[in-house]
Amino acid sequence: MCTGNLYNEKELLALIADGDEAAYTKLFNHYANHIYAVAVKFTGSVIIAEETVQEVFLRIWLKKEHLTDIQDFRAYLFIVARNYLYRVLKSNARKYKKNIEHNAMYPSVQNDAENKVLDKECSLVLQRAIDRLPRQQKKVYYWVKEMGLKREEAARLLHIHPETIKYHLAEAMKSLRSHCLPYLDIYLLILAFFSSVFPQS
Repeated sequence: MCTGNLYNEKELLALIADGDEAAYTKLFNHYANHIYAVAVKFTGSVIIAEETVQEVFLRIWLKKEHLTDIQDFRAYLFIVARNYLYRVLKSNARKYKKNIEHNAMYPSVQNDAENKVLDKECSLVLQRAIDRLPRQQKKVYYWVKEMGLKREEAARLLHIHPETIKYHLAEAMKSLRSHCLPYLDIYLLILAFFSSVFPQS
């Protein structure tokens, strides 16, 4: 269970940020059961709860270089879990609605092929654009857009004013649009190609 302070949590997070797997395991063992219990209570699903624990801590590890920015790790951890659960439940609801309302007789080969190509290409272009952002803009974009924090939450985390978060986010989005828009014509050509290969009936 998650009780009391986790030794010196700041030092532990710094070790994890440097890639210390033993420190990561200690953090996991301290918080995993509590995240699991919250997820079970929230969803009523043991399977989703287990997936939540794995996904949350996988994200912690993959983004470990940001851990030293965090002032209240426990609050941050539950924000990550909350956002993951929200996405899962929203996705499940969307799939359920689609299954009820949509009774297609044939699979959409065109859409599947288009989406696979476009998703991969868009992700690569976007990531290159993110990598080029100034350090502060990149941090703000990461916490707000990728981690799903509200501006006020990101402001508390980074110890800056919410209006500063708003400014950096706006500048980041402007830079990303400027970088990505030239690739739009390429994607339209890809769409045209797939439309010719897999014409809609």
